[in-house]
Amino acid sequence: MTIRTVGVISLLLLGSPSLGAAHDIPKSVTILAFIHPSGDRLRLVVRVPLEAMRDVDFPLRGPGYLEIEQLEPLLRGAARQWIANSVQLYEEGRRLTSDSVLAARVSLQSDRSFETYDRAVAHFAEPRLPESSDLAWQQAMFDVMIEYPITSDSSHFSIDPALARLADRTNTVLRFDPPGGAERAFQYLGDPGLVRLDPHWYQAALRFVELGFGHILDGIDHLLFVFCLVIPFRRIRPLVAIITSFTIAHSITLFASALGFAPSALWFPPLIEVLIALSIVYMALENIVGPKIERRALIAFGFGLVHGFGFSFALRESLQFAGSHLVTSLFAFNVGVELGQLFVLLLVIPALAFLFKRVVAERMGTIILSAFVAHTAWHWMLDRWTLLREYHLQLPPLDLATLAAGMRGLMLLLIVGGAGWGVTELRRRLAGPGSEPAVPPNLAPAPRTRADA
Repeated sequence: MTIRTVGVISLLLLGSPSLGAAHDIPKSVTILAFIHPSGDRLRLVVRVPLEAMRDVDFPLRGPGYLEIEQLEPLLRGAARQWIANSVQLYEEGRRLTSDSVLAARVSLQSDRSFETYDRAVAHFAEPRLPESSDLAWQQAMFDVMIEYPITSDSSHFSIDPALARLADRTNTVLRFDPPGGAERAFQYLGDPGLVRLDPHWYQAALRFVELGFGHILDGIDHLLFVFCLVIPFRRIRPLVAIITSFTIAHSITLFASALGFAPSALWFPPLIEVLIALSIVYMALENIVGPKIERRALIAFGFGLVHGFGFSFALRESLQFAGSHLVTSLFAFNVGVELGQLFVLLLVIPALAFLFKRVVAERMGTIILSAFVAHTAWHWMLDRWTLLREYHLQLPPLDLATLAAGMRGLMLLLIVGGAGWGVTELRRRLAGPGSEPAVPPNLAPAPRTRADA
């Protein structure tokens, strides 16, 4: 075969329409979606990159441009396979099943229709892209409008948007646009599970109780801190004082952060992570040198303030699912955290009792366990300090916003001071006159005998 023949064949292949080859799953895609109930119909409007529609042979021409006219018949099938069949919508808990793909089309990446629901819907009535458009399939957007019959547009709706299979990493911006109400926006990575677009208070509460409980079980640093708190003090009275102090403290900063009282600077979360690791190191070292019950509750209160900010960082992205029940959700999350702590204590305290009774002496066991925890937390602290040093700290400008932030901080300090006084009183009342020694008997040094003298 001559060079001229090869050139002619190549030109013929490039100049003729062809079917695109199968493509791999995209690394990352952004999904834009609107949900709008109106009358007896609900519309779901979605925009995704066309490359997320796999197993579809796009008709191509030239160097990979879409054949717009030949592509149109394939779009509704792709919309049903990859979007309609993946998304589950519910009205008052009843699944909506009679869906209809009203429209499907391709758009340019530069198209700005999906900035609002009305513009997105109007976009489907506009003329389609001309056949002569040189649009590469990797650069095209896929717009879909699906309609569901509903009983009433004032119902409570939910969605389970299982669209994470469209890419290795999916970032979704979902906006719920109820008639006569304020638009509510959600942003999440992957599949969030069932999302209640306008939840009842008890639905929001249940979700956040589960979230708080799960956060404690997943947060190894918080678990190690609670573990260090209770290793030397496992009797009822000191436990009540210590755990109550920790609970009050982290509740204060959790609520304060969720309500906007915490600093918004980028360096603040890394700083809190360093302080959380430091709190574990300090508590473990105190267990080694000899803890004292009269200050353990106050220390738990002080470090609880730090851990509360840590809880709030985990909660921050989930508050969008609270609907109009922000305060209820905050209380519910806190309840979940406390239930998680109680669950951990119910497992840890009997295990420690068995260990100190059957395996190792209590004093030696306390030192060994605390040394392991201190070693782990020390490395956490160094790693987090390295990350914190990458941020440049600077004083805020002296303006009204800074003054308002200072006033909020002063209010928070007053609340913390009052709660600290309450914790001191609680510890004193629980201890009673002479009812608890300064150091637990198992940790106190042995009394000197005449032979020792």
